[in-house]
Amino acid sequence: MAEQKATNITWHGGQIGRAEREGVLGQQGVTIWLTGLSGSGKSTIAVAAEAELVNRGKLAYVLDGDNVRHGLNKNLGFSPEDRTENIRRIGEVSKLFTDSGIIVFTSFISPYRSDRDEARALFDQGDFLEVHVATDLETCEERDPKGLYKKARAGDIPEFTGISAPYEAPDKPELVIDTAKLSVEESVIALIDMLQQRGKLPSS
Repeated sequence: MAEQKATNITWHGGQIGRAEREGVLGQQGVTIWLTGLSGSGKSTIAVAAEAELVNRGKLAYVLDGDNVRHGLNKNLGFSPEDRTENIRRIGEVSKLFTDSGIIVFTSFISPYRSDRDEARALFDQGDFLEVHVATDLETCEERDPKGLYKKARAGDIPEFTGISAPYEAPDKPELVIDTAKLSVEESVIALIDMLQQRGKLPSS
């Protein structure tokens, strides 16, 4: 848990609440937290799901691990401590997106179960949906879209998840997707079905 350092601060509520924002958008805010190994397909299916929802007239947004490290989290590395802070910040940002009524997909390896549980604890019941993109290591390594596994095997990247650093799979995710068995289109359908079943999207 992050230490509260700022003092003499007060939370200021606005005149417009979440329900009013969701009414304007015609949807319910929610965070879909995609977790899995590098190369598992998290970003690919998140981007595809975002596009599908926007095409349906819904407001969605992807928070991608690499993209966030270009700005908000550019001062963080990949040590266990920095990984924890990375996920803490993303949890807080995702909570704000959810409160604004947006359907937000987060695409982060987020290897530690305790960090993901801390992120979940920020949200009201039903607002955080954990999706394990459970593609096996062999498939991820065969894909190796960024050449990271090759570098990790050569010892050029220390603390690389799945090779020299651990990945702790979720105990009870809301959904499991294996992109070695499902296409991008099938994975997107599974995500949208989950949102509909949980009342976050109207059934088509």
